[in-house]
Amino acid sequence: MKLIEEKIHFDGPAGVIDLIVENPGAPRGIALICHPHPLFGGTNTNKVVQTLARTFTQLGYVALRPNFRGVGESTGMHDDGRGETEDMLAVLAEAKCRYGDLPVALGGFSFGAYVQTRVAQALAETNHPAQRLVLVGTAAGHVEGARQYATQAVANDTIVIHGSVDETVPLSNVLAWAEPLNLPVIVVPGADHFFHRRLNIIRDIVTRAWRH
Repeated sequence: MKLIEEKIHFDGPAGVIDLIVENPGAPRGIALICHPHPLFGGTNTNKVVQTLARTFTQLGYVALRPNFRGVGESTGMHDDGRGETEDMLAVLAEAKCRYGDLPVALGGFSFGAYVQTRVAQALAETNHPAQRLVLVGTAAGHVEGARQYATQAVANDTIVIHGSVDETVPLSNVLAWAEPLNLPVIVVPGADHFFHRRLNIIRDIVTRAWRH
């Protein structure tokens, strides 16, 4: 598979949105991937985000990795998920103009996963729900040094992946969010927040789930 990667810019609600696009050619869907917290070094080149994007391109999706407000060449200021949600909806609208009205998959890591729960809710409210979500290291509950995350409810086929020794978002936070939703959580033993030396497990989980 010949993968075309390009960096593009377009005007969003708060100014320029800077993103990396990986296109496998004749895509079957659009995968929007969100990065970790911008105030703690999160960018669209994060290894977990890259892994999710590459996994989706291998599944035939065009993968979009935007930088949130104030990151890279994206303008604007961090908005605790509110403005970021608006920006992601603008990215999806632009993607549909470029690639067609294709199914949308949402992937996110940490703060990016939190944002994607909001994006999914907004899409559902417009009767254009996402095909499926993949959430890794989801920010939920109280996160030390950040804030309290009121992570939105998601569909019960959402793929939730979390490390057993996540030092940033305790596994107990995600279980407390998932329990009332009857939402399964895939726990990777020994994995920290950034899934060091275990990125291949994320790829394998998503690939297996998508093919069944």
